[in-house]
Amino acid sequence: MTAPRSRRERPAKPALTREGIVAAAVGIMRADGLRKVTMRRLAEELDTGPASLYVYVRNTAELHAAVLDELLGTVEPPEAAGDWRERLERVLTSYTLVLFEHPGLAQAALMSRPSGHNYLNLLETLLALLDEGGVPRAQAAWGVDLLLQHATATAAEHSEHSGDAQDMSGLAAALNSTQSHPHIAGLATDLLSGDPRARLSWGFQALINGILHTHRSDT
Repeated sequence: MTAPRSRRERPAKPALTREGIVAAAVGIMRADGLRKVTMRRLAEELDTGPASLYVYVRNTAELHAAVLDELLGTVEPPEAAGDWRERLERVLTSYTLVLFEHPGLAQAALMSRPSGHNYLNLLETLLALLDEGGVPRAQAAWGVDLLLQHATATAAEHSEHSGDAQDMSGLAAALNSTQSHPHIAGLATDLLSGDPRARLSWGFQALINGILHTHRSDT
């Protein structure tokens, strides 16, 4: 019979830190998806009580935002030279692909925007490229928000939790069968056409050109 071990003989648990909590949350998300990243699940992973985590993270929404910020460190930096529009689009595409790789993360990004170091780096990069292109500062300040919204919403729309092929086939059938909406009927085959990557690129180009040429009126 094995004698019970004294609690004093157990190895001491590592001290909790925000960095360690976020790293554990990222591990859970990679293994089981973002929906499993809860304070209770995280507490089990770290062998502690949920109340201990609230010292470092206020709620699940803030935890998800911290997970997103951690993953934003993988966004590819822009090339040192080349057309500023193309470099800007490539950074935005890299950001979108990070969200594509982790279904559910885009929806979380729509609800709670990250504010950590990597998000600030991304924001600084985008603003620097807009400045390089001669975009007025006021237009860049509002425009960068539109660019990130487009990227995030696109990733959320196409994530595995936001609809299925049956939904799209039903919409396509409705568009092709309508007789009472002539403009829809005239464009029915084109409304849902195009490779998702091509549509994403076109959207970025339309927004970048619009931001460059649309004067901002605060009134």
